[in-house]
Amino acid sequence: MEAGDLYKASSSLRVGSKHMGSLRANSSSIWRNTGIEVFSRSSREEDDEEALKWAALEKLPTFDRLRKGLLFGSKGAANEIDVQNLGFQDKRNLLDRLVNVVDEDNEKFLLKLRNRIDRVGIDLPTIEVRFENLNIEAEAYVGGRALPTFVNFNINMIEGILKSLHIGSSKKRTLPILKDASGIIKPCRMTLLLGPPSSGKTTLMLALAGKLDPALKVSGRVTYNGQGMEEFIPQRTAAYISQHDLHIGEMTVRETMAFSARCQGVGSRYEMLAELSRREKAANIKPDPDIDIYMKAEATEGDEANVVTDYYLKVLGLDVCADILVGDEMIRGISGGQKKRVTTGEMLVGPAKALFMDEISTGLDSSTTFQIVKMLRQYVHIMKGTAFISLLQPAPETYDLFDDIILLSDGQIIYQGPREQVLDFFESMGFRCPDRKGVADFLQEVTSKKDQQQYWAKDDPYRFITVGEFAEAFQSFHLGRKVGDELSVPFDKSKGHPAALTTEKYGLGTKELLKACADRELLLMKRNSFVYFFKLFQA
Repeated sequence: MEAGDLYKASSSLRVGSKHMGSLRANSSSIWRNTGIEVFSRSSREEDDEEALKWAALEKLPTFDRLRKGLLFGSKGAANEIDVQNLGFQDKRNLLDRLVNVVDEDNEKFLLKLRNRIDRVGIDLPTIEVRFENLNIEAEAYVGGRALPTFVNFNINMIEGILKSLHIGSSKKRTLPILKDASGIIKPCRMTLLLGPPSSGKTTLMLALAGKLDPALKVSGRVTYNGQGMEEFIPQRTAAYISQHDLHIGEMTVRETMAFSARCQGVGSRYEMLAELSRREKAANIKPDPDIDIYMKAEATEGDEANVVTDYYLKVLGLDVCADILVGDEMIRGISGGQKKRVTTGEMLVGPAKALFMDEISTGLDSSTTFQIVKMLRQYVHIMKGTAFISLLQPAPETYDLFDDIILLSDGQIIYQGPREQVLDFFESMGFRCPDRKGVADFLQEVTSKKDQQQYWAKDDPYRFITVGEFAEAFQSFHLGRKVGDELSVPFDKSKGHPAALTTEKYGLGTKELLKACADRELLLMKRNSFVYFFKLFQA
């Protein structure tokens, strides 16, 4: 097979089973060849009985073959099972074999997944996010007019009507949030967004994830693999993880994440698995049975308790509270730090390849934050993901896990580039980070008027360097010129993977979405059955 050849995954109708859910007719995707030579034969040693069972599986039609696998029991014997019928204990045993100790085994598990994909020459989809000359402004009332009083409401309404008729002018004040921001978020690299409070970090993340408030004034351009935001569905292509925890208190942690995984769907996992299975069969390659079961289970659409949910419960340290109610102001539930991890897990369980994570460390200790960022780093580097993560005060060991840094202050980008060279830029401006100081804390204080002077290292008399001067100096710095040169060359759309961007609005069909929501409401009715029976008796 030559590099660049195009292959189409076999189309199949996923119907006929009450568990399979929606029909995905003619679901095909293009999976390109990386040019890596495939193995002529699997190197895994196997006993005769297992080999016979695997040979029987290989003779099945594609639709059936992608639903069945060999599952090892407690006695080591392999049994043929349907991945949709994996029980709770089967999933737990499978994950224990794959990721027994998260710190030690998660990277090995991801490398096994990547090795299976690479050895048949399938190229994983990647996403490069670019933003050019991004300006965002908000209009707001200030002073007494901003108070939500009855008088203000009526005055504002009348003023809005007059403005729409071009009779009067608005009393709102324009507040700039982002000023001419440009940059590139590259795949396979961990990018950290730093900046003091009110610097525009959340607004930048929302703009890149396609979730910006339509009331804001926006100019500039955001692209994914050279495609404009109107050419695909950014809300499904990227996962935005908010700094606010919004959950249904009556649901458990497992139910919350399972519902999220079910609604987001499997994306292009099924098509990739179909092409993977076809190439392995053609090359006479037998995959690791546990990896095979996991990949088939994660590509199963409409599963009420996908194995991906159990995987992220384990790697996020939520398996100890998986069956405890999330809780709210009225119901006692999990802790604040665990709620923050649930918020993160809700989006990670989906198929999105680009992750925008806003202040995910709020309420977490430095050790837990380090473990989560380390897990994300392993995923991004091995599975070719794109991650843009905002942290307020990361510990030095967490900061060192990132590849690139973007420093934002007063809506302007002061630095973007490799983590190792950020101090070189500020030393060229006359500021040095003391050995006693963490680099992340230094970066967030060096632009502050009250903290900047302590880092001055030149013999010349100190003078305050404004944010605008930093931003202008970076444009002439060699890294700033490099970013400008990269942005001046348009992204080669022929290099973009066809499966990278999502063009469908929903991850499931209408029937499956209705079923998922109905199941959740029925669950909540059962949890609050006393209220329903009491109100029925009262009526």
